[in-house]
Amino acid sequence: MGLFFLVFYSNTPAPVPESFLKKRKTLDEIKAKRAAAQAEQKKNNKITRRVQFKNAEKFVKEYRAQAKDIIRSKRQAKAEGNYFIEAEPKVLLVVRIRGINSIAPQTKKILQLLRLRQIHNATFVKANKATINMLRLVEPYITYGEPSLKTVQSLLYKRGFGKVNKQRIPITDNKIIAESLSKFNIICMEDLVHEIVTVGANFKEANNFIWPFKLSSPLGGYNKKGTHFVEGGDFGNRETHINEFVAKMI
Repeated sequence: MGLFFLVFYSNTPAPVPESFLKKRKTLDEIKAKRAAAQAEQKKNNKITRRVQFKNAEKFVKEYRAQAKDIIRSKRQAKAEGNYFIEAEPKVLLVVRIRGINSIAPQTKKILQLLRLRQIHNATFVKANKATINMLRLVEPYITYGEPSLKTVQSLLYKRGFGKVNKQRIPITDNKIIAESLSKFNIICMEDLVHEIVTVGANFKEANNFIWPFKLSSPLGGYNKKGTHFVEGGDFGNRETHINEFVAKMI
């Protein structure tokens, strides 16, 4: 006898496990929160960019006005037969030009305080009586002077690294600056440049955020490391000539 099998098909779908439904609900909630967070972040980024552009425009106008004031004062003094003396620099750029050979303990300590631990390191220093006295004590190992706006911008844009969680991180995005300095109203590179150039109220925090610059050997080499700059050498105060020197090292 032949065997016959009867197969019954049902139109009723199989029940979905409750665990699967809970998982799908959780995933939907996560996606919704993520989308809302992205939308909020996009909105905040747009507002931040608008503030950054406004600050940049304001700073450019400020720099131009200062330059025009200096030129006008020089012309006025010349017309009256007088001399115009510019204000003392507020910030100095210090570059280490000699290594560790035959270095005294006091000199080594001062260089550490200035964050100049290696040759060709460079840092910004607030110009006051205490720092100038320190610089004079270690003059044979450094050269320094008043940096221009262009020099500050070149250093930060081309050689700028920030200190984030005690690590040396390249400043490739304004977010890196904002995450560390937003509480000091510094949210972008132009804010950081302005704080350094003008020696603002948060100069210390901004300067500590900037990792000491690591520069190259100057193009064309040194003249005489053991001779003062005013005598045709390299070390000591270069005043505004520091800009030409650093341009060869960036």
